[in-house]
Amino acid sequence: MEINNLDKMFKGWVVGDFEPTLYNTKDVEVAVKKYNSGDYEPLHYHKIATEITIIGKGKVLMNGKEYKTGDIITIKPGEKTDFKVLEDTLSTVVKLPCVKNDKYIV
Repeated sequence: MEINNLDKMFKGWVVGDFEPTLYNTKDVEVAVKKYNSGDYEPLHYHKIATEITIIGKGKVLMNGKEYKTGDIITIKPGEKTDFKVLEDTLSTVVKLPCVKNDKYIV
């Protein structure tokens, strides 16, 4: 058994083509991300990857629509979104495939 800590991972990414990582692969990326109320990621898109965001706890605003605990949002390649945290949030994010530098700020 191996024990690690989320705080030691690169921005919460635990699987993917990162260092450090728990499992290095170019097939998929997996992250558990902690956000504080007021955090914001600007409008962006991915050309190749599909991103699945699961709101485990909290509330966020994406493209002007509110999402809450239990919601699952699938963002396909080319779809744009921003990400504003309305209350402290814990999310799980899956991106596939794992493609470095596939985030484009609008």
